[in-house]
Amino acid sequence: MILPKNAPRRYDGNFAIVPPSPMINSLKRLFARPQAVVPAAPTGATTLYNIYCTRHTIAQPAFAHELQGRRDLSDSELLVHLHGFCGYVFSRGTEAMTRDKYHVILHMQRVQHHLSMEVAEDALPELHAWARDANALLFTPDGHVRDPDGHVLINVADGQAAADARVPYPAKAWTRKSATEAMLAARGIAVPDSLPPLACEEEVTLRERDEVIGRARALLLVALRAESVAAGEPMPVATLLDKMPLADDSLSPAERTFLALESPSEHECAQFLWRYESLYVLQWALGMVDELPYPDAPCDTAAAVARQIEMRGPQLRDASQIVDALDQTYRLHWNIRQIRLKKTGADFGADADVVMERHHALNWLVRFQHADWDFVDTPT
Repeated sequence: MILPKNAPRRYDGNFAIVPPSPMINSLKRLFARPQAVVPAAPTGATTLYNIYCTRHTIAQPAFAHELQGRRDLSDSELLVHLHGFCGYVFSRGTEAMTRDKYHVILHMQRVQHHLSMEVAEDALPELHAWARDANALLFTPDGHVRDPDGHVLINVADGQAAADARVPYPAKAWTRKSATEAMLAARGIAVPDSLPPLACEEEVTLRERDEVIGRARALLLVALRAESVAAGEPMPVATLLDKMPLADDSLSPAERTFLALESPSEHECAQFLWRYESLYVLQWALGMVDELPYPDAPCDTAAAVARQIEMRGPQLRDASQIVDALDQTYRLHWNIRQIRLKKTGADFGADADVVMERHHALNWLVRFQHADWDFVDTPT
């Protein structure tokens, strides 16, 4: 579930104002174009706009405006604020998730920059053009969430979108979506055009290299323990830790709980045995595997173990390659779930468990919903 039941849901029209901070005094350093001249203040009556941009790099607004505040993800309070804003979106109209609400929430979970500024009506065309370039949603004092052109995406009263409103996505995300659909179509797999684009390289902040290496070590540790128990030749956890002492630093709470079990059940072992597939994805992301093949069979676990033991100075792949893999996995996962839901018995040409594990690992790599390993979701 994206939102806990106690998520904040009611705000007055000014809830999103960012208080002035020392960051404003460093505006030239923070914006993508520090050499730009600070624009003039607006004249006449103004409207406060709270602006939520998903791109890493945004241009300094050249139109007349008065900046009230700005922050990015280096401010730990921004994630708290965005979570509350998702609660606000969810609570509009009936408290049920709709397609419009969900897509707006996904946008908010990708936000990199939050700005508040006063803008006069005669500068609105320039504001909208800048918001399109920044891939931004707008929030206005009337309580509406708006697309970059000002069309209502989430109506404060009923949660509905205007007919001409569109959730914004960077052009690269649309191109990737089309390429994935064509690739799947060539395999006889149809996915609906209504499935949205995913985050692209201009919006994604990958996990740090050392964090990925640590996660790979932890996955190998729990997978080896699960495999040994399932085979009837359990390897003591202490022995495994002696061989992989650094893995202990990166274990998740659920993994520690599993390793603490003297006699894990068959079901518990099966869950962690599949982590070889997640490990394989991380090894690919670290350049230890040349290609991530179509997921029609489980990986070679012996080879995965050998690669991890021989690991030498891996480096993360470019974000564009990782989001390529995520986009393909996401749409394939949707197809698999639909076949299971409708019980058609169709052959989708992929191993469902492999796809699920890959989706989990890839979502973790791109920080989907900013979730820790145990709580990574794979919605489709």
